[in-house]
Amino acid sequence: MDVTSLFQAEIERLRAANVPGASGRLRELFDWLAERGPEADSATQDEIAREVFRQDGADADDATVRVYVHRLRKKLEDHYAANRPGEGGACVELPSGTYALRLAGVAEPQRDTIGLPGRPHTLLYAGAALAVLAIVAILAIIGRTSAPNAIWEPLADSDRPVLVVLGDYYLFGEIDPVRPEQSRLIRDFRVDSAADLAALQEAEPERYDYAEDVGLTYLPVASAYGLQAVMPVLARAEKDVTVIAASELEPDMLNRFDLIYVGLLSGMGLLEEQVFAGSGLRVGESYDELIDRQSGQRWTSDEARRLASPVFYRDYAFVTRFTASTGAQLLVIASERETGLRGISPIIVADELPEGMGDAADDGAFEALVQVTGQQGADLDDRVIFARPRP
Repeated sequence: MDVTSLFQAEIERLRAANVPGASGRLRELFDWLAERGPEADSATQDEIAREVFRQDGADADDATVRVYVHRLRKKLEDHYAANRPGEGGACVELPSGTYALRLAGVAEPQRDTIGLPGRPHTLLYAGAALAVLAIVAILAIIGRTSAPNAIWEPLADSDRPVLVVLGDYYLFGEIDPVRPEQSRLIRDFRVDSAADLAALQEAEPERYDYAEDVGLTYLPVASAYGLQAVMPVLARAEKDVTVIAASELEPDMLNRFDLIYVGLLSGMGLLEEQVFAGSGLRVGESYDELIDRQSGQRWTSDEARRLASPVFYRDYAFVTRFTASTGAQLLVIASERETGLRGISPIIVADELPEGMGDAADDGAFEALVQVTGQQGADLDDRVIFARPRP
């Protein structure tokens, strides 16, 4: 089959698998790009806004185009991550920075070797050259996937074991001895441990009279995405790794471990003061807000107010790496709400970091703020607001 036929066959296979959905804007975008074929020039955002979303002139919304293109790209990537490619290894891709579908995974047809008399060794030499190139390419790929990017190099080079700390939240029970069926679990931001609960029971006995430590904490779901991204990097670096909850962290652990925090800003516990003491940012009135100390600019997540509706919202992820006073390397991968953590996790382990972030990480201690556009919990688009040295 030729390229066009393979492309069309794979397009139909993706439709049958309902990858772009049965209807809606995502399906319309997929169908429009598929109709243009595998060798079409990259469309413009304006073209897509007009032809797919029926927006003209001042009504055209580039952000909407970028979000839906990102969603379609992610749908295709997730499909091929979980399923085999089509005939001949055919895969349909939507390359980053390109608004056109491409056919990938299909080997180019071999050239006809008939009609080369008098050159019996040509094919042998060509085959040997191709074999060497293939080996070099494989070694390059292995080297690229094995070597960490600039964010991870100090941890990979360190002799210390790594402690991965997950931001968790302490729960206590409120047990009514007269009506136990009305007992409940409570998350109180003043109470991060059994010791906090005991102190408040002594200070405010009327309010915490029925409170009881039940040995429970919980983790945000997005922590799983963070661990999924981080653990393969540490495995390739052959690091000795221990995973604990933030509520189990003790100050002297920084004397023995390098530390990676994965979680929400509100779950840092003991780490919060150390992380933000040397940062150009500070936490606002709530953990949904970060404020630049020098300019006063604020970045506030609106996930909590818009999560339940189908509208787009913004969340913010915070990444920083520095050397603690104990000599420990400390890397923080955090966000205001869950969408930011889900969005930043694959970015920081990619072979190529976003513009500016790699340079900042190369220079030593750094911090970065990334805006993640979400919709009903899904991370759809991201933009680096800044990547800079820590003050």
